[in-house]
Amino acid sequence: MCTTTRTDDDILANIASRNGIKYFRGSIEDKLKRWLNAAEKFNVEYIITADGDDLFCEPKLIDMAFNQFDISNADFIQAPGIICGAFTYGIKVSALKKVCEIKTSNQTEMMWVYFTDTGLFSVKELEGVPQHYYNNDIRMTLDYKEDLDFFKEVLRLLGKSTKYVTLDEILQIIEQNPYVKDINYFRQKEFLGNQQAKIDLSIKERVK
Repeated sequence: MCTTTRTDDDILANIASRNGIKYFRGSIEDKLKRWLNAAEKFNVEYIITADGDDLFCEPKLIDMAFNQFDISNADFIQAPGIICGAFTYGIKVSALKKVCEIKTSNQTEMMWVYFTDTGLFSVKELEGVPQHYYNNDIRMTLDYKEDLDFFKEVLRLLGKSTKYVTLDEILQIIEQNPYVKDINYFRQKEFLGNQQAKIDLSIKERVK
């Protein structure tokens, strides 16, 4: 688990510690620096990001990304068009280190542009994604009250269970109850607009 040094995040560190989960606490503003410092601490070659607000991210896709790194020259793996919240990004740590060396801003919340828009890295799409995961009318990330309502309703429909629930099972529930996706999807346009407004691609001149 990777979080910040804010006192608000003490509770996350305490939960991780109680459950034997390794964690790292780093930069509050600079997400990329925090990730790099965590990767260096745990001596890993690749990271697959799983944002804390993506409650239904699919571990199967994370495994697929790790496998793709092993057999390709990818620096950065993305899955454009996939259901929002099902998968985020895969990053080779050597590429992450390069980005941290060339960037001139600590505002890295919208970090993907450093990999996709600089022409410096090998960017690949995640391979082998089931076709039905490409869906642009389902929103599975938590930013608004309506998103919380969406997650609560899906979990209610799934029933009380402690077992791991796959993305396929979640999609089946939504297919059987199509009203569920309407709870929060109208927020998607605003969400994407806010992301676009926060993009800050600032790098050193004459980068080689």
